[in-house]
Amino acid sequence: MENKRIEQELRLSSRTSLVIQSEIRNMSIECDKIGGINLSQGICDMEVPYVVRRGAHEAIEKGFNFYTRYDGISELREAIAKKYKLFYGININPDNEVIVSSGSTGALFCVCLALFDPGDEIILFEPFYGYHYQTLIATQLKPVFVRTNPPDWKFDFNEVVSKISPRTRGIIINTPSNPSGKVFTLNELEYLSRVAKEFNLFIITDEIYEHFVYDGRKHITPFALPEMRERTIVISGVSKTFSVTGWRIGYSISDKRWTQSIGYFNDLLYVCAPSPLQYGAASGLKQIENDYYENISKIFHKRRDLICDALDYAGLRPYIPQGAYYVLADISKLPGNNSKERTIFLLNEVGVACVPGKSFYHDDSGEDLARFCFAKEDNILIEACNRLKRLRTKLR
Repeated sequence: MENKRIEQELRLSSRTSLVIQSEIRNMSIECDKIGGINLSQGICDMEVPYVVRRGAHEAIEKGFNFYTRYDGISELREAIAKKYKLFYGININPDNEVIVSSGSTGALFCVCLALFDPGDEIILFEPFYGYHYQTLIATQLKPVFVRTNPPDWKFDFNEVVSKISPRTRGIIINTPSNPSGKVFTLNELEYLSRVAKEFNLFIITDEIYEHFVYDGRKHITPFALPEMRERTIVISGVSKTFSVTGWRIGYSISDKRWTQSIGYFNDLLYVCAPSPLQYGAASGLKQIENDYYENISKIFHKRRDLICDALDYAGLRPYIPQGAYYVLADISKLPGNNSKERTIFLLNEVGVACVPGKSFYHDDSGEDLARFCFAKEDNILIEACNRLKRLRTKLR
């Protein structure tokens, strides 16, 4: 048989042009170059609770270092179910409604692969979390944007319906929200629930910051609303609450109709979340008392006020977050033609890194904004605030 020469070149796939490195990572790199204070990346500096550390250590010593079931160890799934019963009054079956995954980002990726087809449209509120947007792009879904507007980040109910088309399959919400700190109200969630039922849509709700809420607000999960259990998928994890962002322990909660398929993609992509770290997370969920979660809100409320006061003093007007541990601020007074140039100026001038607002919008709407993370030890945050205050004289 005559050999045939096939003319082709070694190249990257077409999808690589769609997925770029996060500006959060980029600004962290720039910050490291000058030894600055990194308020760009959402790494929580709280001490990891002892019972969480001990649970993981004991699991390693006992030899729990092998693959787990694709949906996670039973102890963790049961602890998750117990937590949702305690906090939200929801009965969850840990055997067929919970999938433990490699972080909440990993859980979202599996949900998108299991529930949606390429070309399906998903409504995404902006400013959005970059990994939500990039996950949609990477799974060949089409984000359709609905704007939330400062200072309180409300959205136009009519705009939601106007963006729905025959290709619309779901709505992603993030409550409390990264980057704006918006906490969706009961009225807003009830409206979105009515829309989801009318147009037969899924609601995917990222609730990783559920315990970081301020000013007397309460976190509400749409999973608990009437007739929403079948069409709501909860995405969450322990990364923020227990300050173990590198452990990659996240999960999804969904009706059993969807759970197995989500789990199969989880098995394919990640096999399982780290085995001994699952035991540590389970120990924390089972043993930590309610006052721990209440204390989180109090600690971060003070940190929120600290950085917002500093930003305001510096002339960078903050939009006071209702939850999570980020604040968006108006940086239009800083030199530069766009948000990246302005944040680089800020880093070079006072040694504080933040994230350009462009990262959270699909257009140029964020060019006057930057995101600051206040999940830092008090002494580090105080130093960052003191540095920011130095801008006051420079911006006059």
